[in-house]
Amino acid sequence: MRKMNYHAVIIGGGVIGCAIARELARYDLRVCVVEREEDVCSGTSKANSAIVHAGYDASPGSLKARFNLEGNLMMEDLSKKLDFPFQRNGSLVLCFSQEDIPALHNLLEKGRTNGVAGLEILSGDQVRVLEPNITEEVTAALYAPSGGIVCPFGLTIALAENACDNGVEFFFHTEVETIEKTSAGYAVNTSNGVIHTNYVINAAGVYGDRFHNMVSEKKLSITPRKGDYLLFDREAGSHVSHTIFQLPGKMGKGVLVTPTVHGNLLAGPTAAEVGDKEDTGTTAEEMEEIQRKASWGVKNLPFRQVITSFSGLRAHEEGGDFVLGEVEDSPGFFDAAGIESPGLTSAPAIGVYIAGLVSEKAGASLKHEFHETRKGIVDLRTLTLEERAELIQKDPRYGTIVCRCEGISEGEIADAINRTLGAVSLDGIKRRVRAGMGRCQAGFCLPKTMEILSREAKIPLEEVCKNRAGSNLLMKEEESEHERA
Repeated sequence: MRKMNYHAVIIGGGVIGCAIARELARYDLRVCVVEREEDVCSGTSKANSAIVHAGYDASPGSLKARFNLEGNLMMEDLSKKLDFPFQRNGSLVLCFSQEDIPALHNLLEKGRTNGVAGLEILSGDQVRVLEPNITEEVTAALYAPSGGIVCPFGLTIALAENACDNGVEFFFHTEVETIEKTSAGYAVNTSNGVIHTNYVINAAGVYGDRFHNMVSEKKLSITPRKGDYLLFDREAGSHVSHTIFQLPGKMGKGVLVTPTVHGNLLAGPTAAEVGDKEDTGTTAEEMEEIQRKASWGVKNLPFRQVITSFSGLRAHEEGGDFVLGEVEDSPGFFDAAGIESPGLTSAPAIGVYIAGLVSEKAGASLKHEFHETRKGIVDLRTLTLEERAELIQKDPRYGTIVCRCEGISEGEIADAINRTLGAVSLDGIKRRVRAGMGRCQAGFCLPKTMEILSREAKIPLEEVCKNRAGSNLLMKEEESEHERA
């Protein structure tokens, strides 16, 4: 990428940046997304609770409360248009003592003030009818039928693909180094050249304060909050059917237990402020904390069926709320910063909001044609035997199962690589079709998946990476002096 010109540059290819990109694609604007990693959904968006929050937790009147509710209401229709997994399974907030029940009622009233529909308080016995594996210590719970679960990878990738299909350009392996004000807007200096733009949208996650502070005298301060998770095998996926939260009480702040849209069970997160914006390691102590706290509310959790652990970073801004909108002393620079929970839920609504501000500032008109739908990768597990046979007849690669744990075929992996903004890494394939996401964690399918990526991307096998550049799994053996001769 050399010196280039765009109406708007979005920094960050997470769910927020991709949601804004899709909405800006509706307008007659030249838009690009710059992302330092090899793919979208490579930061906070790939490692979170995958929850669509109902909206009862945020303080009334806050940006979190507004965009949580709006995003929740948008999610079902968006999942149908963009073809990503979403399920409205409902959530429960557990209370463990009579003395904490007033706090549960306060949460109920806060939710009603925020506009959340259908909230009610259930007794402990009523909760155990809904969820037989809830412990006897639970005395009551707040029930929110509008809570849901989503695939964060599927949502982010769908938004990005649809934005790209509608004209937004994506630049990967492109790190923003500095931002300078110019007479016409901004010069965004990147590792791959300079982009001149009228407008900058800062959707850089835990690095949002860095870019904001380059152009504004009113500084932001973002502290990464690390959260660790345990992911269970799909055999444990039906242990609960609702998302189970815990009301903070005398035992401390608990963790959630939830099914996922792919049939697994997830427990976490922990919460710890860290100084390193790249610290996503996990420890045995953190895993023990999740096990202990998850067991307060849910009994008989099959911890022997945990197949992996992981952690993610949330961008906590010291003001405690989302930071959204044009920066007062930097016209044309728009923040979408401090996006922590409920950021995933809020993303579609934040996309509409920021795109509206930018398009209004630019005086941009809507395009005559905008394609608002996108078709995802075929999932063999959802097909009938007849449909699967017909697909294999057309393309025999769908008859070759590569990932046995998840039942993923060669055809699905090839599609993940060759479609719009296709995967260029093993993690990119995993996030698109779940090859390597199952019980053996790629122990069986890794060699074949690498071969397919090498073939389809037309790169040598030793250049296949797990994710970012430098994460190669194979090294080419150096030639001996005799061979060179």
